[in-house]
Amino acid sequence: MFKSINPATGHVMETYPPLSANAARQCVRNAGSAAKLWAQVDVRTRAATLERLALLLESGQEDYAQLITREVGKPLVEARAELGKCALLCRYYAAHAPGFLADEQINAAAKESYLSYQPLGVVLGIMPWNFPFWQVFRFAVPVLTAGNGCLLKHAPNVTGCALAIEALFLDAGYPQHVLSALPIEIDQIGAVIEDDVVQGVALTGSERAGSAVAAAAGRAIKKSVLELGGSDPYLILKDADLDLAAAKCAQSRLNNCGQTCVSAKRFVVQQEVLQPFTDKLIVEMAKRRMGDPTDEAHTLGPMAREDLRANLHRQVVESVAAGATLRLGGEIPLRAGWFYPPTVLTDVRPGMPAFEEEVFGPVAAVVAVASEDEAVRLANQSAYGLGAAVFTRDVERGKRLAAQLECGTCFVNDLVKSDPRLPFGGIKRSGYGRELAKSGIREFVNVKSICVG
Repeated sequence: MFKSINPATGHVMETYPPLSANAARQCVRNAGSAAKLWAQVDVRTRAATLERLALLLESGQEDYAQLITREVGKPLVEARAELGKCALLCRYYAAHAPGFLADEQINAAAKESYLSYQPLGVVLGIMPWNFPFWQVFRFAVPVLTAGNGCLLKHAPNVTGCALAIEALFLDAGYPQHVLSALPIEIDQIGAVIEDDVVQGVALTGSERAGSAVAAAAGRAIKKSVLELGGSDPYLILKDADLDLAAAKCAQSRLNNCGQTCVSAKRFVVQQEVLQPFTDKLIVEMAKRRMGDPTDEAHTLGPMAREDLRANLHRQVVESVAAGATLRLGGEIPLRAGWFYPPTVLTDVRPGMPAFEEEVFGPVAAVVAVASEDEAVRLANQSAYGLGAAVFTRDVERGKRLAAQLECGTCFVNDLVKSDPRLPFGGIKRSGYGRELAKSGIREFVNVKSICVG
């Protein structure tokens, strides 16, 4: 049984039975039939459906926000912001999808040559719990608007959100089975990927999950897009605005209780400003009020699962044992729920868990460097390559260093965040392929060349 557990209390709120193998196969078949009909709908009609979806998100925002907060523990203000971003995404593709998918004339040897962007069929989305609406919308909106069908294998602890999303798309006017929740066990995923109905798979999740899904997709010769973990470096140069840097770094590290693939993980600081920056970062981190996420006075909720908190605490303890200095937090509170306080580690070096592993929680790792060159070298000394940021008053210097950082997205003097107008994704062990913008809607289409002799 899948359990929906309130992270703030540890209480089981709801249980859901996974689909049997036969029921899962039928769900896939239904999706295939629906996708064939949906592909015949004009792209402008498909795009217009997104405005209704956005309106329903906005009218039901409070109920959906409460559901998100109950299932993953994020403060209500963050849950509302997540839903607002989903509505923004819908309106972005409503306005731009017809242009992104329009036939494109090519000057070639034939009398007439053009590219046609055609649907592939059904795409399986394997989505994580940390942004239970946004992650799904980021995947499903472009995939559906391109004329495909979607199967949603959501994280088990947010099954309530998955079912609510399925109902929301139906209410917005999407045909039945065009987007279907698929609550199945992990060992059933391979069979779904191998099914002839499924033409592609997108996963947002851990490196281990991504490796398994990519292998299964490779065996079946199916298109895959992976958005995996990150250990984003934020470079704090000696000429940085330290107040701005500390505020942005703390915000990035603590949003969603630090459980964000693209949040700041490693703070790479030039020695000249190490002490003042660290002091300011500690002040900013300590401002967060930890507690019941449904109480709007609290700005830091619990972690989503008990095992995640245990692993985070292991990383802190092992890093301290290896020589890191604990400057803030670092203790599991004696209270119900899976809370963990804002934590700052200094003297972090390569070889420590806080440097080498993805730290998925409210823990900041401060790394001292002597020069810009060393900052770039240590920033790139990671298996991951999702996001990065540079803080400096010299914008041209920031842009120059941004070009040297091995990542999919780099911000100068701001925290890293996704934007519907910009392609989003990583390199190295952070995955491949892109979501959002024109690139995202063209990931799961057949780019067909048509020539007239």
